[in-house]
This record gives sequence, structure tokens and C-alpha cells, in this order.
Amino acid sequence: MYVYSTIDALLAGAYDGDLTVRQLATKGNFGLGTYNHLHGEMVLLDGTMHHVKADGTVTVADPGERVPLAYVVPFLPTDTFVVESPASARPLAELEASIDARLPNKNLFYAVRVSGAFTNVSTRAIAPQVRPYRPLAEVAKEQVVFKRAEVTGSLVGFRSPAFSKGISVPGWHWHFISDGKDYGGHVLAGSLVRGVVTVASVRKFDVQLPANDDFANADQTKDRSVELHQVESGKR
Repeated sequence: MYVYSTIDALLAGAYDGDLTVRQLATKGNFGLGTYNHLHGEMVLLDGTMHHVKADGTVTVADPGERVPLAYVVPFLPTDTFVVESPASARPLAELEASIDARLPNKNLFYAVRVSGAFTNVSTRAIAPQVRPYRPLAEVAKEQVVFKRAEVTGSLVGFRSPAFSKGISVPGWHWHFISDGKDYGGHVLAGSLVRGVVTVASVRKFDVQLPANDDFANADQTKDRSVELHQVESGKR
């Protein structure tokens, strides 16, 4: 897994990076992140880097765009299984639990794609910020939420072990892109009706830290676990 910056730096308000989309694309074909100024959400799937914006539009990211945080892998599946929920759709927490049960080593990183039919999906994106940047937990209160009662598409996610705290999001982190490429974002909620889960175990973890003042001045000494939970869950 190639990682640019840290989740704690983003929580502290380090919203500008030096890495371009063009450079990031050389690191893998699957991943997630955000864009400079915290401008929307990144969903990298099958080698295409999508940009989900706060106005609800989805575009292909310009190669010259820059990113402050990203997690990317060459997606090499190690397990695949089908999920059928004939009685009722399977909420995201249940889906995560079913995937967890199949993981042989909880101390590895895992890249996971879930493609299929979903219901009651809620995603979010954040409008671009202007300096002086506020902490993410404060900015996230202004997130724009998009909802779809029914949608087909793919969850793009990572499961990170507890020891990655501060660098990655411990546990599950999901973004979404629809099959029509017209809907997506950071996932707040959703249920899987039926789909295919593809898992890739990750044993190498390469972190590149930004060489700029924003990162240098970001306070990464404090425990931001509560802030991270608020931001990831969308709870205010």
C-alpha cells in the first residue's frame, strides 16, 4: 500500500499536498483519498481516479490535480466470495463483520472491493476550503450528504490494523462509486442486497510524508480518535 501523508495531519487541517494525480496513479489502480483544499472525495477504481464533488457531480480527476492524503494499491485479489441477502439487505456493519470473519490475519492491511446492488446508501463530500484552514472535525459539520434508495456500484475500501492509528483509519474506511459514475463519495451508511466481495491482502506499507509547511506545522501529538470517529461516521 502506498500512503501519502497521514490521517492525523488531515484531521489537524493539513489540506494541501504536493503529490499530483499523475504521480499517484503510478502507485496503483485502487484506492481512496481527497484532493487539495479538501475538495471532495477520491475514488480510484480499475485505474480511473474519480473526483466526487460537493455539488454532487462526479468527474475524472485531472492529472495535474494535487492531493493531501491518499491510500493506493495495485489490486491483487487473494479472496473472492459472493454475498446474497434474499430476506433483507445486509447493513454495512454486518457486511464488515462477514468480511472480518474470513480474514486470516487481522494484523495485515486489506484492500476490499464490494460490487453489486445496494440500498439506502448515504455518501458525503466536502466543499473546497479556504485558508486559514479549520480542523476536519469542524469542517465536516458542513458536509454535503447524498442519498440513493437503490444504486448499483462498488465500495472501495481498506481495513487497517489498530497499530496504524494516526497514519490510516483503524478498522474500515469506505468510499463508493456508482456503475453509472454519477454518484459516490465517502460512505456514511448503506446496505448490500447482493454482490461480489474481492479481498486483497497487503503486507507492505510505504508512507510518503509531504515536504511542506502545512504538514510540518500540523499538530500530530494529540489523540484524535474521537475526532476521527465523528468525521468517519458523519455524526456531529
